[in-house]
Amino acid sequence: MDDLLSARSQMAMSLGFHILFAVAGMAMPLMMATAEILHLRTGRAVYLDLAKRWAKGTAILFAVGAVSGTTLSFELGLLWPEFMRHAGPIVGMPFSLEAFAFFLEAIFLGIYLYGWKKLLPHWHIVVGFLVALCGLTSGVFVVAVNSWMNTPTGFDYVDGEFVNIDVWKAFLSPAFPTQAFHTAISAYSSVAFLVMGIHAWGLMRSPKSEFHRAALTIALGFAMVSTPLQILSGDLAARHCGNEQPIKLAAMEGLYETQRGAPLALGGIPDDEARHLKGAIEIPKVLSLMQGFDPEHEVRGLEDFPRDEWPNTLLVRTAFSIMVMLGMAMMGVVGWSAFLIWRRRELPTGKWYLRALVAMAPAGMIAVEAGWCVTELGRQPWIIHGYMRTSEALTTVPNLVWHFGLFTVLYVFLGITVTILLRNHVFAAPASGAEKKEGR
Repeated sequence: MDDLLSARSQMAMSLGFHILFAVAGMAMPLMMATAEILHLRTGRAVYLDLAKRWAKGTAILFAVGAVSGTTLSFELGLLWPEFMRHAGPIVGMPFSLEAFAFFLEAIFLGIYLYGWKKLLPHWHIVVGFLVALCGLTSGVFVVAVNSWMNTPTGFDYVDGEFVNIDVWKAFLSPAFPTQAFHTAISAYSSVAFLVMGIHAWGLMRSPKSEFHRAALTIALGFAMVSTPLQILSGDLAARHCGNEQPIKLAAMEGLYETQRGAPLALGGIPDDEARHLKGAIEIPKVLSLMQGFDPEHEVRGLEDFPRDEWPNTLLVRTAFSIMVMLGMAMMGVVGWSAFLIWRRRELPTGKWYLRALVAMAPAGMIAVEAGWCVTELGRQPWIIHGYMRTSEALTTVPNLVWHFGLFTVLYVFLGITVTILLRNHVFAAPASGAEKKEGR
């Protein structure tokens, strides 16, 4: 394994691990605060127990996310020093804002965890929403950096240097609105499906459990709101790619030839040598219609770009297909859920429905990982699109394969640890039953 591949593999593994905790940190605090509001409104102890358990889960995920996020900050300097040297003055501001939001989240989370009997209930809920707000803004600030890497702006480029920097224009790069919206909504939808699957499994084992029933109700509510918005945000993000990153869209769609009336391809394997998407089912003119609201809209293909600037079309197309397939499956489950609720006027708990929720539990997280692969691999071979290639940013530190191995062991250990903690302290139903009255 050469150094460039080792560095990219290590960064991919670190980002892939950290993003799971990042999206959980964006969504879980809001679910936690929602459970507490329901306790305040209904007086049912099950919602209080749920809020406390989800608060523990938020704390566990926050702690592991802090470790993996700190690791990423070191890796940026260790693996990509030329990127930090050139781009540091631009990305430093959103990274600083992310750190500020992260510290505020830690403060509010501490107050929330230790303030159950020390704060009035309404103020305690306000603190919970502040945790959720800080978690959301922290994630959005990081997305701003990645958005700038995809559509760099806010500077003049003179003799290989970024000068006359406008940090706010860089922060609000063309990719930022759609990418931030899609990331945030995906966090709520993916976490909701994961929680739904976990508590559906609990209901299958304990059909009378009010704890699992209450948790499933809240998570299903989140999924029914966020999943349709996720489909909308994905459509906006894809349309942005067509306008600002046409080579990425071409790789996503496996489109080699620039066309008017471009078809939407379902499935298929891209063949760069033959410049053809093999085995795809094509729906005429739909891609043009989706991109430009015109069935004859021109969509640029890979042939319009130099061959050495093409991303890995097989990986990008595969990741994109997985993301879209899972997103549509999640939308199908939400539609099924809405139909059952409308028909029965109660939470669906049928055997096959609960089995479907269990099967779909990891779908959102897999879709998030696949979407991140599309974002990152679709930009290659650039680390700053159009200005700096990934190979140009690489460190001169030798033997990076050893770093890759050590960090792999670290993430495996952290993954096992957090799974055990969440299973024992968060998602297991109370042994005495959640209907037992208890104080705050």
